[in-house]
Amino acid sequence: MIDLLFKVAVNAVALLAAANVVPEFKLVFQSDKPADWLKIAVIALIFAIVNSYIKPIVKTLAMPIGFLTMGLVAFAINAAMLLGTAWIVSQARSTLDIGFNLGGYPPHWSYEAIGCAVVASIVVSVVGTLLNLFLVPRKIIGL
Repeated sequence: MIDLLFKVAVNAVALLAAANVVPEFKLVFQSDKPADWLKIAVIALIFAIVNSYIKPIVKTLAMPIGFLTMGLVAFAINAAMLLGTAWIVSQARSTLDIGFNLGGYPPHWSYEAIGCAVVASIVVSVVGTLLNLFLVPRKIIGL
């Protein structure tokens, strides 16, 4: 349970960092409202679930391509996971009421959305890796 909370917190920080760095990555919320922070946590939870359950299956299926491209297909997989998260959040837009899209996707599919997703996935990966490196001592203490 604690690991899930850490994953959600790391994903929330990584998504917020990507929203601040990548120009077409739109994550619209008001930072002074606690309800909007809860919405960000829900998006981070969806992203954590997508990365925990769907990503290993896709990585296993793409392993031969990964060997041929020396691991570069991982950027495409991470971008697809971000696009999938954006699609899931757009399906729940009526209940979440938050703006979350990547280069106009959803609802519009374009090359801009793919490029934005690839760049955002790099930012999310770097921020997530750095945060996990700083949170490694928690596993030594037993949390």
